[in-house]
Amino acid sequence: MKTVFQKPEAMTDAQLHYCPGCTHGIIHRLVAEAIDALGIREQTIGIASVGCSVFAYDYFNCDMQQAAHGRAPAVATGIKRVLPEDRIVFTYQGDGDLASIGMAEIVHAAARGENITVIFINNAIYGMTSGQMAPTTLIGQVTATSPRGRSASETGHPIRICELLATLEGPAYLARVSSHTPRHILQAGRAIKKAFEMQQQKKGFALVEVLSTCSVNWGMTPVNAMKWLEENMIPYYPLGVYKDITAEEDE
Repeated sequence: MKTVFQKPEAMTDAQLHYCPGCTHGIIHRLVAEAIDALGIREQTIGIASVGCSVFAYDYFNCDMQQAAHGRAPAVATGIKRVLPEDRIVFTYQGDGDLASIGMAEIVHAAARGENITVIFINNAIYGMTSGQMAPTTLIGQVTATSPRGRSASETGHPIRICELLATLEGPAYLARVSSHTPRHILQAGRAIKKAFEMQQQKKGFALVEVLSTCSVNWGMTPVNAMKWLEENMIPYYPLGVYKDITAEEDE
């Protein structure tokens, strides 16, 4: 029996431009499925920042806004504050965008407890601009700008965003998930949906970090990239919920 997968209403019919093996398309679908499940498509505004996801406005069937590099949280803050009751606002950002040029934006949006949802894709590299080292690149990982492997003595240690933001009082929900197996993809979908629900309930800032692959810039096959993520990224970036004020309220 042939299985037919229905396209979420919150996704357009545009063909994705992402490289073979990239999981941006999977994560786009998870975001769209969450929007559909909650019935919020007509209320939703997405902010695409700069990076591989810069064309996200072509793929989401909701209102979209383009932001300058790293500034998606600031744009989201402005939109949400102008329309606090009428709109659900989310950003879709990569690690080079969010954890480098946009670090101040994300930290202060989280510290203020802005009632927005952030989808953060961590593939440990700058994907769109030919594979330079990112703030999330692992020690020893080879990139275009760390051909001998990242060195802690030269460029410091990779930044763990969920752990960093969990030290702040502002965030309501912080979770790290992965996209490398069907089971983990289902878990990621549940976390993304909850991040939107937190905004609906006016709980405050919610961020879901999704570990992803970049097989082209990693110089691997898609299958080997998934294995590398599991064996190398997850030990340094442990999966789980780092903050959930609704769980704290239930205690």
